[in-house]
Amino acid sequence: MVLLAAGASVRLGQPKQLLPYQGKTLLRHAAELACNLPPHTPPLPLGEGGRGGEVLVGEVIVVLGANAEQIAPTLDGLPVTITLADGWQEGMAASLRAGIMAAGDCDAALVMLCDQPRVTTELLQALLQAWEPGSIVASDYGEALGPPCVFDRAYFPELLTLTGDSGARKLLKKYPCRTVAFPDGRVDVDTLTDWQAL
Repeated sequence: MVLLAAGASVRLGQPKQLLPYQGKTLLRHAAELACNLPPHTPPLPLGEGGRGGEVLVGEVIVVLGANAEQIAPTLDGLPVTITLADGWQEGMAASLRAGIMAAGDCDAALVMLCDQPRVTTELLQALLQAWEPGSIVASDYGEALGPPCVFDRAYFPELLTLTGDSGARKLLKKYPCRTVAFPDGRVDVDTLTDWQAL
């Protein structure tokens, strides 16, 4: 599990990771969702996209960058591994590369963002259930695909070549994806107006 939270929140004017949401910070809310996933995610029944075996959920890696010293304490007490994105100023690709490198030798990585407050444990479980070896599983917003996503390790080398601020959208367009419906995927927090609306 890779949680990306390295951005500087330039449009917001303050670290979005620390915005209060449901009695905690936006980042802690996302991290707790990841940490609270059951250690074993059962498969979907065969014939419903299931692959016939359980998924063992591994460590939660949180990628920080801008304002890391200020943000890190919001994760105190959670069983997460914090890694810093060198060159986070480049954009989301730098954060993604850092997270994939930290994930190391695993079969797949579930990548999520800290600013999608409508993500639920049920969505994350559904994404993991839909994964099978060699696949990409993406959230389907209705008109586009996006995070959270599960990337099989076969795609790690290509993820590590990404640059700029476009994240992994390039891979979602390039390769066939299994999908899980997430109509609230477009709800994120980039500006003060976004947060006030939330």
